[in-house]
Amino acid sequence: MINKVRFSITSVTRNEEAIDNAKQRFGWRAFVTKKTKAQMSLSEAVISYRYEYRIERIFNRLKSELNIAPVFMKRKDQIIGLSHFLSLGVRVLSLVEFVVRRSLCNDKLEGLHPENRQKKTAKPTVKRLLSVFSNITLTIIKTFSGEFLRYLTPLSNLQTDILRRLGLDSSIYINLKINNSQNLLSEW
Repeated sequence: MINKVRFSITSVTRNEEAIDNAKQRFGWRAFVTKKTKAQMSLSEAVISYRYEYRIERIFNRLKSELNIAPVFMKRKDQIIGLSHFLSLGVRVLSLVEFVVRRSLCNDKLEGLHPENRQKKTAKPTVKRLLSVFSNITLTIIKTFSGEFLRYLTPLSNLQTDILRRLGLDSSIYINLKINNSQNLLSEW
């Protein structure tokens, strides 16, 4: 035998003390800084903390995307040189991402997500931006007569748009086919 019971709420009484206690615990976070109250207010510390992710992401690029890993080096200048070179790489990646995002302040870029080409974004990552250029090839063939035949994958509309947002003309890409290939192949 099954008894079905139906309850109905006839009144609600707010427990203000419990609500206040719960509010006090929401979003609780410890902020520690070497700055004094005169040097930095709490609101400035919170804003600074919120931007921490951006800084951490830059160093994460060194460890993951640029593969800074344990390497054996004999001289101090090699260590310094590699660190400067990788730092330069991170700066270039950060600058590319910043410039494209700034150009998208009132717009969105479509086609960066391979799983959904119609998806638009106003904050593309540099990894997605560079992956758009991963299918580019320059083929140079030297014939028996000594002539060089060249084929450069044409730029897609998305690739042209990204170059334009970076302030670059697509002619620099097209000139790759012509300018440097003769010098490289003269050594063959």
